[in-house]
Amino acid sequence: MLSLLLMTKKRKKKSLENTVLSIQQGKTSLVDELIESYKPFIAKTVSSVCKRYINESDDEFSIGLIAFNEAIEKYQQEKGSSFLSFADVLIKRRVIDYIRMQSKNENSFSFDASESEEDGTALTPLEQKISIEKHKIKTDEEMRKEEIIRFQQTIANFGLSFSDLVEQSPKHADARKNAMLIAKALVEHHDLFNALFETKRLPIKGLEELVNVSRKTIERNRKYIIAVAIILNGDFVFLKDYIKGVLET
Repeated sequence: MLSLLLMTKKRKKKSLENTVLSIQQGKTSLVDELIESYKPFIAKTVSSVCKRYINESDDEFSIGLIAFNEAIEKYQQEKGSSFLSFADVLIKRRVIDYIRMQSKNENSFSFDASESEEDGTALTPLEQKISIEKHKIKTDEEMRKEEIIRFQQTIANFGLSFSDLVEQSPKHADARKNAMLIAKALVEHHDLFNALFETKRLPIKGLEELVNVSRKTIERNRKYIIAVAIILNGDFVFLKDYIKGVLET
């Protein structure tokens, strides 16, 4: 019974990804049906950002719909994440962008829980600004946690864990930067990167020909290079910012 249940779930997941692929290949008639089916998912995702119930009449829900449609257009299965994971990240990102844009105009934006004090008196503009900033920080923290969980799940498909990365990450800053550059070259070379995802093994021979680094160095930093390549190619906004910061120094 358990195996049958798991097979059913797998079929549903595969069916969703196949539907998205069909739309990308020209079956646009499926778009409205797919969006209609996933409106509860969109509303739940938007509500998690806004910290209040969102219905279809809210502007934030419209932003979510647009983001979901954008996810359909931009989803790439070879990047390793499911469509819903990708859509979840994109919807949250677009809603947060909308909130931040609206927060610049104090007259047009306020949080339902921050519009007044407990005694019913209205917040001052400064208090509203502080409340908005606190909400931004909290939302970013939650998205960062979700991103780390998604990253952990992704690297597990390659037989990697956080403890592996901690133990085998290059100890010196220069060595870490060099490993990141190797990972960047791997991502930019599509054939090698596709080989990584297909075999779940680092194409060391191909990398050796691509970069001016010894085979021994590549092998020593194998797990770290794989992890960085996954970040650079995936939808890991916070982790990617860290890597870009290192590469730009």
